Amino acid sequence: MKLISFHAGEAEVRGILQDDYETLKAHKVRPAVIICPGGAYQWRSPREKDPVALEFLSMGYQAFILEYTCGEKASGFRPLRQLAEAVKTVRNRAEEWHIDPQKIAVLGFSAGGHLAASLGTFWNDPELDLGKDSRPDAMILCYPVISTKEFAHEESVRWVTGNDPAMKEKMHLPAHVTSDFPPTFMWHGGEDASVPVENSLMLAVRLKECKVPLEYHLFETGVHGISTCTQEVETPEESCRQWVSLCRMWINRRFNYVP
Repeated sequence: MKLISFHAGEAEVRGILQDDYETLKAHKVRPAVIICPGGAYQWRSPREKDPVALEFLSMGYQAFILEYTCGEKASGFRPLRQLAEAVKTVRNRAEEWHIDPQKIAVLGFSAGGHLAASLGTFWNDPELDLGKDSRPDAMILCYPVISTKEFAHEESVRWVTGNDPAMKEKMHLPAHVTSDFPPTFMWHGGEDASVPVENSLMLAVRLKECKVPLEYHLFETGVHGISTCTQEVETPEESCRQWVSLCRMWINRRFNYVP
């Protein structure tokens, strides 16, 4: 393993790269995942960082964690621009880091899910001018914040919009999703009292309307912030734990990747 870091605007990106061995030629080029932890745009949850990266490393992926700006620095599209820059950097340095530049996924939890989905929505927005190289090849959304209106997670909305009415309209993602949104895997726990499941449901409906490839799992159980659903992250949840294996099957099929 090799630990690296780089900056995407004000944000630090930490990477965990698997070594390139001459005797393992089948693994010389790997997919990558960029992880956006949750935390209401006020902080970044530790349980949604390294434990998640380790899961994807075990699948044969190169893993990156975006330490995007939070609190008062979460407004004005700052985290979105940082994520876009992170994707472009990973794509531009793909050869150096033994990554397939057409197999880069963005994974987000809760508010980090809103950040990830914002890039999926706005990567080609002419006003933001993020650049076509910022488009993820796949999206993984875990109990994501999606709405800034009904069913909104008010704390996340307050920090990411700065309570600006125009920003609230812009960051209500279902109103802006088009067929250019990347193929998506999404899941939500049915007992989530912090970010109601209606958030992911309304995005799922919109993605289907736009004919975006989608796999969506709504589990009967599962509260908010359960990450990988293991004792390691102190949120063991046997039912929702299935999301990891379901996601592995989905994304490996999407990327035509056999680890």
